Amino acid sequence: MTCKELGGACDLEFLANTFEEIAELSKKHGMEMFQNGDDAHLEAMQKMKDLMKDPNAMKTWFENKRKQFDALP
Repeated sequence: MTCKELGGACDLEFLANTFEEIAELSKKHGMEMFQNGDDAHLEAMQKMKDLMKDPNAMKTWFENKRKQFDALP
């Protein structure tokens, strides 16, 4: 899955065997982009932060991303 597919801002691809692994890779990438002050990623992070304000919305988002990952070959 790409950074964009996981709510980020770029086309960097993450490869993993489990959704938990891919989520961790995405998180590490996000931290790097935060430290670099990347505007596009900071904007994407703000959108995620806003989504997290509603636990049900975040749960639904997370479940949909997991389904997307599980559907990949």
